[in-house]
Amino acid sequence: MTPFGEAVRRLRAERGVTQREMATAIGVSPAYLSALEHGNRSEPSWEFVQRVIGYFNIIWDEAEELQMLAGLSRPKVTIDTSGLSPKATETANKLAAAIGSLSDDTLEKIGTLIETGDAPDHPESES
Repeated sequence: MTPFGEAVRRLRAERGVTQREMATAIGVSPAYLSALEHGNRSEPSWEFVQRVIGYFNIIWDEAEELQMLAGLSRPKVTIDTSGLSPKATETANKLAAAIGSLSDDTLEKIGTLIETGDAPDHPESES
């Protein structure tokens, strides 16, 4: 499941809407909506995300979050390390090999390191 798919599923559950009802209302097939929720489709288009936002009558922060999650919901990711250091290529390959076995807690820590660009044990990050 992708972050966007998880969010759509949560919104449907909170509002008591079936996949079929939502799919019909926004003009897609139930199979497409199911595939999108389960991460079997690429990231949704901007237009599709806008239809979801309109369907659920979402505004402001929640709409921005849904748009951000859509951008983070490519289930098949390619990392191009050409031109980068050998360590970058090594790290990308290690992550690709291990991603399926990492816990959500570990993934959260990796995500935080990526977002901050800092590792807590690096001397330059200490104040």
